[in-house]
Amino acid sequence: MKILAMASLGISILLFFYALYVLVLTGLSLWGRRRAIPRAEPRTWPLVTVQLPIYNEGSVVERLLEAVVALDYPRDRLEIQVLDDSTDETAQLVQRHVALYQSLGYPIELLRRPNRSGYKAGALAYGLQRARGEFIAIFDADFVPPPDFLKRMIPVLLADPSIGAAQARWSHLNADASWITRAQALMLDAHFMVDQVARSAAGLPVNFNGSAGVWRREAVEAAGGWESDTLTEDLDLSYRAQLAGWRMVFVPDVTVPAEVPLTLPAFKRQQFRWAKGTTQTFCKLVGRIWRSRWPWWKRLAAMFHLGGYFTNLLGVLLLLLWGPLLRHSAERPKWTVILGLGLLAIPLMYGLSQQALYPDWPRRLWPIPLLFLVGTGLTLNNTRAILEALLGYRSEFVRTPKGERAMDAGLETDPMGWIEGAFALYALFLAWRAWHHNLDGAVPFLLCYAISYGIVAWHSLIPARPFPALLPTVSSAAPRISLDKAGRRDPFSHS
Repeated sequence: MKILAMASLGISILLFFYALYVLVLTGLSLWGRRRAIPRAEPRTWPLVTVQLPIYNEGSVVERLLEAVVALDYPRDRLEIQVLDDSTDETAQLVQRHVALYQSLGYPIELLRRPNRSGYKAGALAYGLQRARGEFIAIFDADFVPPPDFLKRMIPVLLADPSIGAAQARWSHLNADASWITRAQALMLDAHFMVDQVARSAAGLPVNFNGSAGVWRREAVEAAGGWESDTLTEDLDLSYRAQLAGWRMVFVPDVTVPAEVPLTLPAFKRQQFRWAKGTTQTFCKLVGRIWRSRWPWWKRLAAMFHLGGYFTNLLGVLLLLLWGPLLRHSAERPKWTVILGLGLLAIPLMYGLSQQALYPDWPRRLWPIPLLFLVGTGLTLNNTRAILEALLGYRSEFVRTPKGERAMDAGLETDPMGWIEGAFALYALFLAWRAWHHNLDGAVPFLLCYAISYGIVAWHSLIPARPFPALLPTVSSAAPRISLDKAGRRDPFSHS
């Protein structure tokens, strides 16, 4: 039993150190957000290839195409690749729109592969072989880049030839759709305005987020190109490029709006892929990182970054240990003070991200408890992803459902919900035992677990569709061009 008590204390200390790491990043972000981003305006604009990887995303792809052809960039210096792997009606929709834009003189082409080998990474590599651009901009299907995106991002890369990639900040098209979208928007704001700002300013490893960024082609090729052996090909390439000597920068003053998953099940799928892919990248590159010439503090920061999802596994292990420890008064855990102090870092990080972005930031803090509950509730889902990665279990790259498909994701049941429900009851039982034995400090933590797993289990097992009335009206960044049923331009549409 003493071994279990020491293990519980050790896990709590590890979680506390991770919270300290978050506090360090938060402090660095306060310094970093005051730094100006150097830019060098070119005499002649370089050739840029815009890549649009698409897979069965017909509900949002039209909006993306409209925004991309509206980019304010010389047409003779621009190349647009639509990398469509779709197997549903999206393929015909994309084909009609690309043909229309070609007829209007836009430099756009449709590339379809014979199979979906390598998933998104394979599509990007396929397009890169045929690309002519010196720089490569990438947008997922649910993004709406503003017209001035390239003219604000390319000068960042031109200012320093050692910069291999520049990442813009994501904003949110549908943050007000529901409580789950508001919580996700808060999470992403903290990632960009705390994590990415701090890393970029301090010279720590920065990751390309898969969309709304621009790569220097030379950096992609020097790093070995796109590889599909992880589910986070963007994170993998980011680290390989930086290990090869290239820098990456975050550009917070350029924002690209995108959708967040509309339902908790869709968000759950996204987190599973991110957790598994990040762990796969950790396993793939950990040896290379420690053998690199990076200073020790940079290597340590990389471990915290790539190992961040391990906190989910630690949280689940801690809950499992509490059961036997609460039965023995001599070995009852005395970790609540340590863990409680560590958790103070989380709301501070979220609060400062809102303060940096929004004048009405105090009104935007209410989702913090909801995000904390959802994050705790997803620890089982993410632990499963981590274990699959550690065991080398390969799985298909499942893109995050977007638009109407995201709503459909809420109609499917997830058998994992039964396990989450069982853990909710287990945590509730432990909370009762802790209260019964006067361990009042443990009760809030255990109740948090019970409520969190209960929320996620409910949404996993009970099909539910978001209320359409809550969805905001979204206007695209470009004039809408309508097509008739034959794919011809509607003469009554506005251009």
